[in-house]
Amino acid sequence: MEEILPFTRANQLAIRRFPTEDIQIGGVTIPAGDTFMLALSSANRDPERFTAPDEFDIRRQDNAHLTLGHGIHYCLGAPLARMETQVALATLLNRFPRIGLAVREDGPSWRASFRSHALRKLPITVSQG
Repeated sequence: MEEILPFTRANQLAIRRFPTEDIQIGGVTIPAGDTFMLALSSANRDPERFTAPDEFDIRRQDNAHLTLGHGIHYCLGAPLARMETQVALATLLNRFPRIGLAVREDGPSWRASFRSHALRKLPITVSQG
């Protein structure tokens, strides 16, 4: 579950932030009252933080990510989102143990948006036996 969330990265950006005092991030000063946005998709794929960050590794142990926020900005619905996804995937895999992707070599089709990351469609093959 913790590998799926940052890898699929539904939200590319966090909501806008407005510092109450001048702050420095990465050597850049952001004046009090200005606005900035955090790129969650970059944070979750930081090669200084994660080994092979662009690879989907279901066995990854060090997978603390920012997909559902952090600290006072942690998503209140995070436990429900995790549970719903786990139940949905378990049900799907139990019902169709031979599920597979039916996509071309270039992979699935993604919706074009800088704000969110979502599949346009995901063709699959299923069999019950």
